[in-house]
Amino acid sequence: MNIQKMYTAVDVHVNGEAFRVMKDVPCKYYYSLEQLNEQFSGELAEEMKLLLNEPRGFIGLNGCIVVPSIHNEVDAAVLFFNHEGSIPLHYGGIVAVITMLLESGYLKKRESNQYKIETLSGIFLVHAYVENDEVISVSFESKLCYLIEENLQVGNVSYSLIQADKVYAVVEKGAYSPEIRVENISELKRWGEATLQAIQKQSLIKRLILVDPSQKEKNHIKSITFHEDNFIVRSPGFVSTIVSYVHALFKNDYMADKPFKNESIFNSFITVEKVKKEELGYIFRFESRGFITGMQTFLLDPTDPFPAGFLLK
Repeated sequence: MNIQKMYTAVDVHVNGEAFRVMKDVPCKYYYSLEQLNEQFSGELAEEMKLLLNEPRGFIGLNGCIVVPSIHNEVDAAVLFFNHEGSIPLHYGGIVAVITMLLESGYLKKRESNQYKIETLSGIFLVHAYVENDEVISVSFESKLCYLIEENLQVGNVSYSLIQADKVYAVVEKGAYSPEIRVENISELKRWGEATLQAIQKQSLIKRLILVDPSQKEKNHIKSITFHEDNFIVRSPGFVSTIVSYVHALFKNDYMADKPFKNESIFNSFITVEKVKKEELGYIFRFESRGFITGMQTFLLDPTDPFPAGFLLK
């Protein structure tokens, strides 16, 4: 075997989503996180893809590259990426990174429980609570999330457009959509693909959220998120949750001063609270935790017949 390159990663699970966190990735000098991102989006893009693709990864895996920040007051900087490439922000990734840094000893526990993480979308103040060397809770505030347009129609489907990290279409479950249950997964995928394609003919979106509001009187919904490539998100989704909350607030369906619970198709939950109303929209607070599931070393052999890996969809 000719070992060309070697990468060490820590895998972390957060609310049903998987993250591969890498800390010691070779990179050149950088004067900003944006400039470093250009390095990884260019010359290292194929190697990053290799670490997410099969046989080393799978279609739902997210990547996090942790580097020192150029700001003295910031504890770490992180770049997020997935199979589509670099992404400016992943809330679950922040939970994964702070969990890895504290539980692996890269960051020392503080009495204040406060840490700062830099992303391409800005610096986040993160509260992380550690007991017996284990991170038991992570909380922080979201970026602004707001309604673009509501009561849009395509065929027999009514939807809203909401801006978070990107634009999402939100559809409430009706007579023409399947129940959000695991046994309906094939029917849901067909419905999601057809509905997303129909909406894309009149709105520039890549994500669709189907919301079941049948327990709205308890500030509890169930949702499922569809990607453009027909991938279904396995978790409730941090962004999907606040997007669904904004949709509900503009419909006056929920009590705005109570925690809001979003349940996934696999019965996992994310709970958020509204903390601030801005002129355009809302800012929310997440509370979650991550679980380290493995520490692995990956090798890049130049004779590998699948140098970029592959994906099973």
